[in-house]
Amino acid sequence: MCMHHMLLEDNTKPTKKIQRRLNLPIIEVVKAEILKLLDVGVIYLITDSKWVVPIRVVPKKTGITMVKNKDDEFIPTRILSDWKMCVDYKKLNLSTCKDYFSLPFMDQMIECLAGKSFYYFLDGCSGYNQIIINFKDQEKTTFICPFGTYAYRRMPFGLCNALITF
Repeated sequence: MCMHHMLLEDNTKPTKKIQRRLNLPIIEVVKAEILKLLDVGVIYLITDSKWVVPIRVVPKKTGITMVKNKDDEFIPTRILSDWKMCVDYKKLNLSTCKDYFSLPFMDQMIECLAGKSFYYFLDGCSGYNQIIINFKDQEKTTFICPFGTYAYRRMPFGLCNALITF
């Protein structure tokens, strides 16, 4: 089974940040996302952690449409339809050891696939959420929101070297 490890640089100090206030519609978005992640077992409640980062709620971009301006000219405009919750892992990513040789060579990948009878495709979201984080590293993914402090059991988006593991 594949497992994601987070190797930190020497003398890295854990960071703790507080969550800023969120307005009511945003709190509902966060609550729905937390309940969904808890229900499928991707996150768990954690009471004491050295690493705590806040969440951010950003507009979800769906596409571009043409809108008329006051001069009857059509201008491409991005439509914002919904919100999504993101965890701010900037400080953790700065102190994570980078893997500069992330992707294998194409001939090595073809060698591994040669003679196999099945090929399976994972999309990014379900693939990321299927990869387990090493138990010792789960504490580093701790985030705070108005409903408590949680950590990821499975690999979230936004972690350094996550694409390499995927």
